[in-house]
Amino acid sequence: MNLAHLEKPPFSLDREAIEWVRKTWEALDEEARVGQLFNLRSKGYDEDEPARIARLAPGGVTRFFGEDGPAERARLEAFQRDAAVPMLVSADLEGSRMSLPFGTQVPNPIALAAIDDLSVTEEVARIMAREARAVGVNWSFTPVLDINAAWRSSIVATRGYGSDPDVIARHALAQIRVFQEEGLAATAKHWPGEGHDDRDQHLVTTINPLSVEDWEATHGRLYREAVEAGVMSVMTAHIAFPDWARRIGKGDGVEAFRPASVSAALNTDLLRDELGFNGVIVSDASRMAGLSAFMPAVESKVQIIASGADMILFSLDPEGEMAGVREAVRTGRITPERFFDAVTRVLGLKAALGLHRPAAPPAFPAPRDDWSRQVSRRAPVLEKDVNQTLPLDPQRHRRILMFAPGIIEPMQGQTLPLELPELLRAEGFAVDVHRMGDPIDPSGYDLAIYALSEETLLTRGRIFLDWAKLGQGLDGAMRRLWHEIPVVMISFGYPYYLYDAPRVPTYINAWATMTAMQEATVDLLLGRAEWNRKSPVNAFVSPDSYY
Repeated sequence: MNLAHLEKPPFSLDREAIEWVRKTWEALDEEARVGQLFNLRSKGYDEDEPARIARLAPGGVTRFFGEDGPAERARLEAFQRDAAVPMLVSADLEGSRMSLPFGTQVPNPIALAAIDDLSVTEEVARIMAREARAVGVNWSFTPVLDINAAWRSSIVATRGYGSDPDVIARHALAQIRVFQEEGLAATAKHWPGEGHDDRDQHLVTTINPLSVEDWEATHGRLYREAVEAGVMSVMTAHIAFPDWARRIGKGDGVEAFRPASVSAALNTDLLRDELGFNGVIVSDASRMAGLSAFMPAVESKVQIIASGADMILFSLDPEGEMAGVREAVRTGRITPERFFDAVTRVLGLKAALGLHRPAAPPAFPAPRDDWSRQVSRRAPVLEKDVNQTLPLDPQRHRRILMFAPGIIEPMQGQTLPLELPELLRAEGFAVDVHRMGDPIDPSGYDLAIYALSEETLLTRGRIFLDWAKLGQGLDGAMRRLWHEIPVVMISFGYPYYLYDAPRVPTYINAWATMTAMQEATVDLLLGRAEWNRKSPVNAFVSPDSYY
């Protein structure tokens, strides 16, 4: 049994850990070995879930957390207690609303890129890692290495570190280092690189359209640096890279557009052989339409493993899909060598994280919300203020008409209210929130605020300024209030609304919808701190947006 690959980085296992992997492999039957290749979704507090997870015996679970921290820790402890093999427990720790709801509110990657202070990024990573470890998480599906190149993208903008590969490299590598110092495996995603296609791989297979040479200078450079830094896993996504597939003779016709998640050309030839990555390759969520539009569900699970990935993320039918993978192993569609390699890499990651020596999670650290509030004041960027409307003053701008469609929460399937109106009322302003669809009447108001709050999170296809939704009918959709009263537009998320409102006189990118960022923006609106004027993206995607 050759386990030499586990002696090398990023596993770097000692003799004791190698022996644990060997003994665990030998003790598992084929059904249990196949289970190690699956990472199942866990959410809520269904009383039957722990027994079902124990019966299915997956290699890991990805937990979607509720607001009760002790209950979440107890649920994960129950999973581990009932597991014959310790489980990988993963989460998407991306900051803002894609982090622990009971933990410290921390900025998302685009806000960290705006601050552009590595000490802040390192501390945010440390906070997230320690809180995650305390609740039972040992693997994060971050950092995002995607490049914010296609500004219309509804999936990249706030989840990544902007559009400059130098900035992305600095911050992503810092996050990898701190996460893994804290005992949390990091994941570079979304392989082979998202951000040049303005579609969402949750809805369609997206394309990395770059030449191999241009890819090497951008996405390739980022992944090479992450591999050299020892990142423990890479998430292979439902993104095609046709130029590479064609260059190596594996890209005729539709095969050029095969998603990376099921592409040996990208996972084996490029990531393993060319870049030298030795860690765990995990698929992106296998139920996403970027994969399901390409092939049926059971077949996709087989091809994920056969093409070079080691773990399958999510399953709507784990019993049936595990059976499908077992059959592929039995018939040789997944070769014995590939099967052994995948299972032992999953076990190797567990050993590298010390899961073969079970221990209770550490105590939950004290929240760092005060620190986060102070740091958040450094993130919002005043992109323009051509009429010098700011700072706001309760005497000059007392009556405010606010347009606030709400915080879009696709993971929860709901829209949440912004806290901004109440925060401004507490400062002495009289704020009326416009009810969508009602006639617009700015008379009697001193200021209008458009407060938009869509972070780039999943399945919406497009994010844009919906004037028809904000106004009433055709006339309302075409009305622009800045000829009648001062107007300030604030985005707590998607940073490119100037494309739809190039003539708005005052525009602010505040990056994240979390409460701390709303509070920070109020402080800045009132002149209590200096605005950031250095943006990690070009918000002025239309030439007349500058004026």
